[in-house]
Amino acid sequence: MADLIFYHNPMSRGQIIRWMLEEIGAPYDTELLDYASSMKSEEYRAINPMMKVPAIAHNGRVVTEAAAICAYLADVFPEAGLGPRDEEKADYYRWLFFAAGPIEHAITNKSAGFEGSEQQRRMFGYGHYDLAVSTLADHLATRDYVCGSRFTAADVYVGSAVMWGVQFGTLPKLDPFVAYAERLSQREAYRRGKEEDNRLISEMQAAG
Repeated sequence: MADLIFYHNPMSRGQIIRWMLEEIGAPYDTELLDYASSMKSEEYRAINPMMKVPAIAHNGRVVTEAAAICAYLADVFPEAGLGPRDEEKADYYRWLFFAAGPIEHAITNKSAGFEGSEQQRRMFGYGHYDLAVSTLADHLATRDYVCGSRFTAADVYVGSAVMWGVQFGTLPKLDPFVAYAERLSQREAYRRGKEEDNRLISEMQAAG
């Protein structure tokens, strides 16, 4: 068994971590879980009490939450070159957490039909949906990647949010988003991960 175990369902945010794992190039084992049974098992609850995927176990240590997993893998596999250089750290951490916080909350609240009153929005870390979306789009309009001209682990997470959002309509097809998504979709690691997860989804659907 590999030192790195990936707990996954291909029809989940686990696709973010599949991409990240392909980017770092380290060997890993995949434990496939289904929503109805194994994800709710006592065995998996010991890994993640939230009964959600993705999660990883690396040398016996568990990490959950997709943004945290991306940052962790970049840190413990520095040879992949996906962590931030000193001059990139401000953008790297700012936008990684912006996507995990304001963008995630803005999208999920809007999708649930809850945008709140003006007074309620004062409590929202993202203010309101249009503000959060335009803030990210404005940043991406002036650079190829989150930190400038170089791809980092932040792009795996931010890029996944943008690519998913543009594809399924939870984000508008703004020019900066479309161009960014197109750049990322050309990466070999992204394509490998997507191909593998699409294969697993086809097998799951065929099995009923």
